[in-house]
Amino acid sequence: MSEPARLRSSAPAVEVKLPLTQVLKIAQEYVNSGRIQDAQELLRAAIRAAPRDPEALHQAGIVAFQKGELEHAAELIELAIAVRPDASLYLRNICSIYERLGRYDEAVAAGARAVQLDPLDSNAMHNLSVVHQRLLRLDEALGYARRAITLDPASASPHLALAELLLLRGEMAEGLAEYEWRFRVPEARRHLPDIDRPQWDGAPLPEGSLLLIADQGFGDVLQFLRYLPWVAERCPRLVLACGPELRRLVEHNYPDLPVFDRWDARPSFAAFCPLSGLPRLHATRLATIPAKIPYIAAEPIKASAWSARLQTMLPHGYRRVGIVWSGREHPPNRSISLASLAPIAALEDICLVSLQMARAQDEVAGYFGCAPLLALGHEIADFTDTAAILANLDLVVTIDTAVAHLAGAMGKPAWIMLPYSPDWRWLLEREDSPWYPTARLFRQPAPGQWEPVVACIATALSAGQAMRAT
Repeated sequence: MSEPARLRSSAPAVEVKLPLTQVLKIAQEYVNSGRIQDAQELLRAAIRAAPRDPEALHQAGIVAFQKGELEHAAELIELAIAVRPDASLYLRNICSIYERLGRYDEAVAAGARAVQLDPLDSNAMHNLSVVHQRLLRLDEALGYARRAITLDPASASPHLALAELLLLRGEMAEGLAEYEWRFRVPEARRHLPDIDRPQWDGAPLPEGSLLLIADQGFGDVLQFLRYLPWVAERCPRLVLACGPELRRLVEHNYPDLPVFDRWDARPSFAAFCPLSGLPRLHATRLATIPAKIPYIAAEPIKASAWSARLQTMLPHGYRRVGIVWSGREHPPNRSISLASLAPIAALEDICLVSLQMARAQDEVAGYFGCAPLLALGHEIADFTDTAAILANLDLVVTIDTAVAHLAGAMGKPAWIMLPYSPDWRWLLEREDSPWYPTARLFRQPAPGQWEPVVACIATALSAGQAMRAT
């Protein structure tokens, strides 16, 4: 078997004279200490010396996966499986890689074979649960998640998968209880610092301050800010920890709430609670979601300034449609390209206002649509800027990102493009959202199919459809 093309490196080849088992052990030690690149170079050398060794190929595949090289990871582990087709570990891991790549049928086949070979592998059960969720085969997904929990009750990932499945189906009571496992997932632990105070249980706290922590993504924070009045009724002394991007927006809308964005600047507090834990403490059900909309407003001075600017920068008489096509971390199932919005850009009676930030805003340079496009991403410093611009738009069309939550919290019309398997808060099938009355949901008919979503939005826009702000 010849060496895979992508194993070749422009760096000088590493010479390895140690036994292969020792080389693999050293590579794993490199991984454990964060020396991923060194591990990859060492494994390349190992494969050059033993191109059909399945352990070296599998370990190199895992390292490639950790570096985000998903296609390369799949190629390497496929080679390992070709040598050792009954290695359940290889099949379990490639199931997860195929899922990330959107190769769902292959993921199901690999995961099913892994479970067949090792019926007691809870991780393989969990991986199959995730794949079936992507395909909205929710009964199968729930079954595998519960079997994984039965096999390993202390493993956090299956509990979190179960939580998201239940919440997606609107089963809030059990779903929110299981959602408490989210901080036990290894990759999620960074969302909360070490705290030597008790976690709030929802009971009144008349003495001492309650520290609320904006623990998840920007969209999650914006969604759960709605619970602040409910918390304040029970804990009159609140303080909020959040990132600098959101701090000014929160301070404007909740002027009596002390906010800080550096952990070393925290005041003393008696108990803490992550914002994402408030729905459970509130005993939220779909019919009892706090929905006083709007609960976020733009700064009047900024909104007025943007009103004047947009009057001069945009053609008069056109509907102003904000657009966002890519998330902050550019996940493939929650991002599209600006070019994919061509049917919307072909409409003649609208102008587009790009609120896109990060690398994806560079796509504006290749825009050639009929609709005028004003790119403002480079002028947005924090969410007060975004809110001020949204205040002057007729509609925002966005993928599932923080802008969707901000528009919903402001009571602005938001048309949200959702992947086939959406985040749990958007539920299933419905076009509306109990979280945001002014949101309209456009869903993929099958995994990866954004074209019908965009076409449906373009048709609705051309028909003059819109939603009124509250």
